[in-house]
Amino acid sequence: MDVLHIEDMSNTFIEHSFVINNFVVMVGKQIKDSLCRVLGDGVQYQWHENDNKIVIPDVSINCNTKDRKNVSLTGIPRMVMEVLSDATEKYDRNEKMDIYQKVGVSEYWITDWRKKQVEIYLNDGREDGTTYFYLYKTITEANKKDLQLVMFPNLKTGFDELFNM
Repeated sequence: MDVLHIEDMSNTFIEHSFVINNFVVMVGKQIKDSLCRVLGDGVQYQWHENDNKIVIPDVSINCNTKDRKNVSLTGIPRMVMEVLSDATEKYDRNEKMDIYQKVGVSEYWITDWRKKQVEIYLNDGREDGTTYFYLYKTITEANKKDLQLVMFPNLKTGFDELFNM
């Protein structure tokens, strides 16, 4: 029997959950009548490109939720957001980012509730067929009107609503 290792997130502040829930509510109500779903923390993914290891993003937008392996989704989300905390920042910026890039996630948000900042990364391809994330835009209070999902330009996202704590 496989044993699933769950990371201890007991050092996570409640603000971490507020940002996740705010995004899920804000975007979820706009896409409820589409094939896509916004999924909050606790939804697990399993991809062969990641040696079938389980990954649990804070938030994902997935338009292919029918592809599953047991209780894990196997379809690639178009967008993933990780909300930083002291316990997860290194993992989110390194290993998780590498996994999302390798499997083909198009848009990756690294959200810092402490700084009230969102870094938006986009996945692009090289001539040799490999992919890489590049920093598309950093959103702060100063340019908060620019907060927008690149892969879903018709969905409205509000900086103040995201960081409403």
